[in-house]
Amino acid sequence: MSSITSVSPRTLADAIPGGLVRNIALVAGGAGFVGLAAQAAVPLPYTPVPLTLGTFAVLLTVAVLGSKRGLLSMGLYAVAGMAGMPWFSDGRAGWAFASFGYILGYILAAALVGKLAERGGDRTTLKAVGTMLLGNLAIYAVGVPWLMAQSGMDLATALAKGVVPFLIGDAIKTLVAAALLPATWKVVNSRQQ
Repeated sequence: MSSITSVSPRTLADAIPGGLVRNIALVAGGAGFVGLAAQAAVPLPYTPVPLTLGTFAVLLTVAVLGSKRGLLSMGLYAVAGMAGMPWFSDGRAGWAFASFGYILGYILAAALVGKLAERGGDRTTLKAVGTMLLGNLAIYAVGVPWLMAQSGMDLATALAKGVVPFLIGDAIKTLVAAALLPATWKVVNSRQQ
């Protein structure tokens, strides 16, 4: 019996060899990926919150990175955007706009989704669906109160304008992520054998 045992990676990012340089590249790359995805934005006439691929990129990124790297990546995304990097939707920067709370929600989602992924929440389709749904809820939990505070909307109006129009898109993005993550794990696991 060999004294060397194969250690399974906790996250998909852990399957990439490397140390500090790898982690810095993954954190910066994750923030950049979210910034690029946020540019795929469709303004909706009935809400100040645009339809973007940002939430999909966030949930996929933080599931791959795990909680620590995911928090750093989404923190970098938010701080750089607040400092003037125009990579929020529609090339925005700063923080004084109605949908900025969703960006802060990315940080909460990073902690939650990253931790669930570290515990295997991205390894099967069913678990990945649950993980992505909880991540979306975390984003809404911060985004909706911010929307209310910035716009003066009551809760019912904020839900109607800041959640309901995005439910179908979020369901589609959740299903895509829930298919991609377990499929990627299968590839990673087959290469380790």
